[in-house]
Amino acid sequence: MRLAPRERLIVALDVSSIEAAEAMVKRLGDTVTFYKIGYQLAYAGGLPYARTLIDAGKQVFLDLKLHDIGNTVAEGVKSVSRLGASFLTVHAYPQTMKAAAQAREGGLQILAVTVLTSYDDRDLAAAGYGAGVRATAAERAKNALEIGIDGLICSPEEAANLRTIVGSDMLLVTPGIRPAGAAVGDQKRVATPAAAIAAGADYLVVGRPVIAADNPKAAAEAIITEIAQQPTKE
Repeated sequence: MRLAPRERLIVALDVSSIEAAEAMVKRLGDTVTFYKIGYQLAYAGGLPYARTLIDAGKQVFLDLKLHDIGNTVAEGVKSVSRLGASFLTVHAYPQTMKAAAQAREGGLQILAVTVLTSYDDRDLAAAGYGAGVRATAAERAKNALEIGIDGLICSPEEAANLRTIVGSDMLLVTPGIRPAGAAVGDQKRVATPAAAIAAGADYLVVGRPVIAADNPKAAAEAIITEIAQQPTKE
């Protein structure tokens, strides 16, 4: 799979209204071709807006992190498939992944969230997990591969190790991207665009460093340029 550098950047529309999303998309213009809609915008009319973006020729990643009983997950996945989204996230629990994989339709690809990038080993221990981030992400990656999930959401710190587990065909999508000098915010496992690509990421999800920039278009172009300077996997 060969992706153009511009296609590998996914901008997170982490805004609280459709009007704000429309304004940001207009400012970014043709620079950005792929957008992520998460909870904040999804609960403010973002699902109908996803169709608007798709009809305008953009790709859409719905970051809904589904996790429920199998039938509920399956029916949700079918609904998202009909929207025309490219990516949908589910939590990387085997039952959830199996239900999502069996229910996906059309071109929808299912991405399994390994460990949130705001978590570290202490957070997992506090939640009752016996293993740390690296081991937990690796085990979930193995499960996802066996089930037939299309890709993984992982931090750049785990990308290289997970690539050795899942091989070259499964997508690795990395949030927690921060250009050099950018504020980390509430993230704990981050990397620059170049480091994430070098570690094996296919797509980079970037929110605040683009949408909070004085010049979002220039910020996005700088990330695309950094991606372009890295070797591209075949």
